[in-house]
Amino acid sequence: MWLPPALLLLSLPGCLSIQGPAIVRGQERGSLTVQCSYKPGWESHKKWWCRGAYWHKCRILVQTTGSQQTVQRNRVSITDNQRDRLITVTMKDLRRNDQDTYHCGIEKPGTDRGTSIKIFINPGSSTPENLVSGTNGSNHTGVSSSSQTRNHYMLLVFVKVPVLLTVAGAVLWLKGSQRVSREQWEQPIYIELV
Repeated sequence: MWLPPALLLLSLPGCLSIQGPAIVRGQERGSLTVQCSYKPGWESHKKWWCRGAYWHKCRILVQTTGSQQTVQRNRVSITDNQRDRLITVTMKDLRRNDQDTYHCGIEKPGTDRGTSIKIFINPGSSTPENLVSGTNGSNHTGVSSSSQTRNHYMLLVFVKVPVLLTVAGAVLWLKGSQRVSREQWEQPIYIELV
């Protein structure tokens, strides 16, 4: 069954409730921070960070209590800034085997809301580095460059291209109507002399 692209977005779990970077890179023996934002109305719900390819089956590593208090478990901590609706997860002492798919999630009755994040671990250096989410460690907002690229393409497909096609159609239509008018005036006029 064919569905318009906008309706397909509604069917993806959590895609409208919670968003995070698609890819985050960290340095072995260093730490990384991932930030996920969520929509209003979810502030008092528990937030979680889990590991596994499928968000509905992944293993929860750390979970908030529904408050803004930071919760730490082993090498992972999670904080829920309910005023800014921002989940912050920090992973410390990164290891090569930490490379996997993770999920930011919101606990709710029925199916939880979640967004998938791929974590890549670069080989270690002699000194630990504190890399913040993003592919080059310079992005402090929790939105990776690939996430920004994906958002740009969605904007391009759903807004910019239709507007551009509409404008191009209008220009071609106007040029076509001007050409007909010009052709009518440029034809020679014959006057019969009696």
